[in-house]
Amino acid sequence: MEELVLIGGGGHCKSCIDVIELENKYRIAGIVDLHEKLGHQLLGYPYFAVDEDLTELSKQYRNFLITLGQITINESRMNQFEFLVKLGVTLPAIISPLAYVSKYAMIGQGTIIMHRAVVIAGAVIGDNCIINTNAHIEHDALIGDHCHIATGAIINGGVQVGRGTFVGSGAVTKQYSTLPDFSFVKANSLFK
Repeated sequence: MEELVLIGGGGHCKSCIDVIELENKYRIAGIVDLHEKLGHQLLGYPYFAVDEDLTELSKQYRNFLITLGQITINESRMNQFEFLVKLGVTLPAIISPLAYVSKYAMIGQGTIIMHRAVVIAGAVIGDNCIINTNAHIEHDALIGDHCHIATGAIINGGVQVGRGTFVGSGAVTKQYSTLPDFSFVKANSLFK
């Protein structure tokens, strides 16, 4: 089983660990986080490096996943992703076995599909996205890079979600609508 390095060790990381363990494709090597966390653990996995160590880690490990959360717009996830791409590491897509992802959907690198999410045929999800628990991505929806579709959100058919967008928990988008890059959709709202 190949090893996987996680970058960011907060609450979202806990959710990612749960998905990674259940998917059972990767063994978690450790977590990159702040200096003060070094020597501690999260759910049994060591905080073993800081951001400044990423170049050296890329020589030891092949697979990395950004496990920083994203509320509103998060440049940290985007910057980390771009840096890792330059290092030439692999950023696998992680898909919960409890999710449904159509074989006719496309999922970008470094994206995580959480438990009970649904991704329907013809949907395209970009790189470095979070498709959170119980989110629903309908047919022919296009989710740009670096987006977070939060818990229970519904992206209806043909919707185009611009890069860096945050769609809050329980939000619903009207079919064939377009969200510009870096949009923020409030929880439990309707985007027309």
